[in-house]
Amino acid sequence: MEEVAVLYSGGKDSSLAAHMLSKYCKVKLLTASFGILDSWKYAEESAEMIGFEHEVKKFERNIIEEASEMIIKDGFPKNGINFIHRQVLSATAKENKLVADGTRRDDRVPWLQLNEIRSLEDTYGVEYLAPLRGLGYKTINRLAIKIFKIEEGESEKIQRADYEAEIRTILKEKGYEVKNFFPAHKQSRVIGMRR
Repeated sequence: MEEVAVLYSGGKDSSLAAHMLSKYCKVKLLTASFGILDSWKYAEESAEMIGFEHEVKKFERNIIEEASEMIIKDGFPKNGINFIHRQVLSATAKENKLVADGTRRDDRVPWLQLNEIRSLEDTYGVEYLAPLRGLGYKTINRLAIKIFKIEEGESEKIQRADYEAEIRTILKEKGYEVKNFFPAHKQSRVIGMRR
């Protein structure tokens, strides 16, 4: 069975993507860490609870610093988060033949355009899988709550390992009000299996 490296935050989207792909591939969950926080441990706990192998991939802090500067300049997170996601996907593609994430149809970030997907696949000779890309928020919620026990809440209150958690810390370190860049929104973390 082929192995797929799934970018993993511990949330319901990446957990559902991993669960779906596990029917056809051996799943290895990868969490990016930029050395700002040890939030990767939340993804590791979630991965263990749902029964998947987990690995932390360490990246240079300068990547998240550059992304935070983009966010400050733009006044919103889209370009900065997409920049990080492309960096993480590219690094993952250098070491794996199949790479995946939990991006869904309604996501604004992270989001790859079709030409970016083709470029990633052609440059590294990989296959990029996004099993949730055609599914909307309501469908993903309905499926996820049937499979997982999920904790949900405001971004700053949910312990998770996505790019946003470390970016928020960088912005605070630089003296910025995080709410000026990130609109209030809910996050999730998988805390177990339903069955």
